[in-house]
Amino acid sequence: MRHISTIMLFLMTFLTSCKGEDTKKTSTESTNTAVAEPYKLNQTVFFGGDIVTMAGEEPKYVEAVVQREGQIIFTGSKADALARFEGKADLVDLEGGTMLPGFIDGHGHVFNVGLQAVSANLLPAPDGDGNSVEALQKILKDWIAENQEFIDTTGWIIGFGYDDSQLDRYPTKEDLDLISTEVPIIIIHQSGHLSVVNSKGLELVKYTAETEDPKGGKIRRVDGSNEPNGVLEEVAHFMVLLTGVLPNITPELQDDMLVKGQELYASFGYTTAQEGRSTPDGSATMERAAENNALILDVVSYVDILSNRKGANSKYQGQTYTNKYRVGGVKLNLDGSPQGKTAWLSHPYHIVPSGESKDYHGYESMSDEEAYKHVADAYENNLQIMAHCNGDSAIDQYIKAVKKANTEFGNDDRRTIIIHAQTAREDQLDSFVEEKIWPSFFPMHTFYWGDYHVNSVLGKESAYKISPTNTALKKGLKFTSHHDAPVALPSSIRVLSATVTRKSRSGAIIGPDERVTAYQGLKALTDWAAYQHFEEATKGTIEKGKVADFVILDKNPLKIDPLELENLNVIATYKGGKAIYNK
Repeated sequence: MRHISTIMLFLMTFLTSCKGEDTKKTSTESTNTAVAEPYKLNQTVFFGGDIVTMAGEEPKYVEAVVQREGQIIFTGSKADALARFEGKADLVDLEGGTMLPGFIDGHGHVFNVGLQAVSANLLPAPDGDGNSVEALQKILKDWIAENQEFIDTTGWIIGFGYDDSQLDRYPTKEDLDLISTEVPIIIIHQSGHLSVVNSKGLELVKYTAETEDPKGGKIRRVDGSNEPNGVLEEVAHFMVLLTGVLPNITPELQDDMLVKGQELYASFGYTTAQEGRSTPDGSATMERAAENNALILDVVSYVDILSNRKGANSKYQGQTYTNKYRVGGVKLNLDGSPQGKTAWLSHPYHIVPSGESKDYHGYESMSDEEAYKHVADAYENNLQIMAHCNGDSAIDQYIKAVKKANTEFGNDDRRTIIIHAQTAREDQLDSFVEEKIWPSFFPMHTFYWGDYHVNSVLGKESAYKISPTNTALKKGLKFTSHHDAPVALPSSIRVLSATVTRKSRSGAIIGPDERVTAYQGLKALTDWAAYQHFEEATKGTIEKGKVADFVILDKNPLKIDPLELENLNVIATYKGGKAIYNK
């Protein structure tokens, strides 16, 4: 991309009236008088490619966009833009690329992406090499050799992203003990809802044969005994992170994690990131970054209502960013992961996990009464709430709580959010309309786990209805599409491709009737995402008066075969008119 820098100079004349002999200056003294630096106005003209405004229900294009000091001040023809601003602004030639509004994160965890970035990458293909237990062991050993300082600081060996649906078998503590019995090891499932811990790790967190399963979680056992096999689900897993691992991550490491998370987001065209379940440490890190002006993206945080309710009382709470940070509301978690087979369904899993009864259908995180208590807390305190609900039983529980809260507290444009809603039934979509529940779907599952959902998790009929985006649109529901990073890389390209094509790893189309158009897929990343966050007045479209947040792609998503969407590349990302990523 070609930049042509020009400078707008403002001439300043200083008039000095001198009276009396004592105030007279020689000509030599006058020439040495300091002159103020001329003011340089931050203006940019973008042209030379397709510019899709994303305003309206059909694609609209303009030839040029001008930003001044981070705000869009002009959209229109290239000729008009150059006539008015050439010589007064930097010129950015898109060179045939396509410009869109900056992508807005419907749901993700920008701080936790940093943990993924500093951990051993255990993701399977195409995002890593973790396709067997033996491969996981090799990746961990290689990582240990390069990260001794991290291990010395945290006291743990950490891997992220194993996916049992892509492995030859489920790893256990014995597999990790072959790497070390002296240093605790935790490897985190790609869903983020399970983990495997070695014997030393179990010893540190005091999980033994006598330890009962915590409410809302499970400690898997060695066949034929009550001895933990190292695999931990939900609350049992989260307790290890919260009490054993995260307290050892220093503020310096936390700051570095946030930097790495933002950089990864920016490389995929995101200009607004979400931390969708902020822990106390996460909130402290993001506030520290805001105070130090260290954020390159707008970051909106939703605090974990269970572990971090006080975080919602932050001075950063509200709809206005301070140094690119704000607390948007609270997050509630009502069940687990479908690919981890901990999501709470109304029917048994297609193939139940080993050791479970034939009617096993996952489990809830809390009772109906507890769920309502938290929803009512958010409503009473005018906090936007988002709830993680994967299984349809969890969705039922949330609808029930929201309906009761709407009756008690009213529902005047609260934009109550349901995250994932993957197994939402048609009657539940109708309830979303009635109760004004905004869905943020997870169509990326059709790529990463579509085949697994068909063959093992849900069965073909239910799997084909997962993340029912097209049915939602037919009912008048708009939505966002998300990546839930670090569950997957924060790839806007993969999000868009999966939302539009629903193509799985094997190339199968998982639910062809739920496909949407490329334009609708882009709306879910821009205009509709801005609305979800109460930011539609300032973001989501390229229009005069909005912030100059842009992403430049190498091709126009609206002019290529949908099956080629996965091959798009982000060329540049602009936040407030300034480039924060260039390929």
